[in-house]
Amino acid sequence: MKTTIALLLAATAFSAPAFAQTNAPATNTAPMAASTTMAVPMNASSGWRASKLVGVNVYNEQNNSVGEIDEVLLDHTGKVAGFVIGVGGFLGMGEHEVLIPFDQVKFVNEPVRSASTTTTTTRPATTGAATNNTAPTTMRDKNEKWYPDHAVISATKDQLKAMPEFKYN
Repeated sequence: MKTTIALLLAATAFSAPAFAQTNAPATNTAPMAASTTMAVPMNASSGWRASKLVGVNVYNEQNNSVGEIDEVLLDHTGKVAGFVIGVGGFLGMGEHEVLIPFDQVKFVNEPVRSASTTTTTTRPATTGAATNNTAPTTMRDKNEKWYPDHAVISATKDQLKAMPEFKYN
């Protein structure tokens, strides 16, 4: 009886490491095709998330609210072609959507300055399509947002409402 128990214990002790082993993955000895490329991880230290641009408020150069970005449109190469801006309406009802080209929209990271807080009409620094005088940042601040505070265009709300309405086909 003692011999049987000793053999069972010995068998258990020697078989435990065998159960813990994993088989190495099979390797393919065939050479890789020259056209195969590997995805390279990127560090997104600058730029904005397109999903966060939707809903950004749009102002004219007199700091009057004219609408908000409803959609970001890309061309066939993946570059931003323009922005669909919703003008007027209430809770999505009666809104007039217009397409504004990328180069006519400026993005501003600072909050809108109202006439009651400043006496000058100096615009805050802008970034984006029309003006980009700053060097690209290499590291994103921990508390930096992934979207701008607002966008600025050079049109009034009435001018935008007079533009042809953008239709999704």
